[in-house]
Amino acid sequence: MLKPSTENIALSDDMLDRMVEYYNVTYEMYNFQKLFEEEPEGLIIINVKMNKFEKCRIGSEIFGSSISFQHVNSLFILAKFVTLNGEVNCYPDQIQYFFKHTINLQNQSAKYFLTYVQYDSINM
Repeated sequence: MLKPSTENIALSDDMLDRMVEYYNVTYEMYNFQKLFEEEPEGLIIINVKMNKFEKCRIGSEIFGSSISFQHVNSLFILAKFVTLNGEVNCYPDQIQYFFKHTINLQNQSAKYFLTYVQYDSINM
C-alpha cells in the first residue's frame, strides 16, 4: 500500500457486516461478531477502524482506485469467481479503495491488506 490517504476511519455498519462475514468464512474455527452484540465464549470482536489507501504497489506495478486521480487506467479489474460446480464467472468493475484492517487472533494481531470493490448489480 502506498501512503494512507486516511487513517483510523470508522467502518460503516454495512462494511462492518461484510467484514464479520469475511472473517467468519476465512477463519471457520473462530466466531467473529460486531461490537455490542451478544458476547458468547470465544467471541472475537471486529476492529471498527481501518486505514484507507488510494494506491497499491505490487512489484513494479501501481494500481489506483476511484479515490485516486492518478493511475485511472489501473483501477478497472475483472474479478473471477469459481462456483461450486467449477464454472468461472467474471465480473468487471473498478476498485473503490484499498484498506488495511487489523484483527486480534489469540492475543496476536493479524493485519490484512484488502481491496474494496463495490460491484454494480448490472454487471452481476
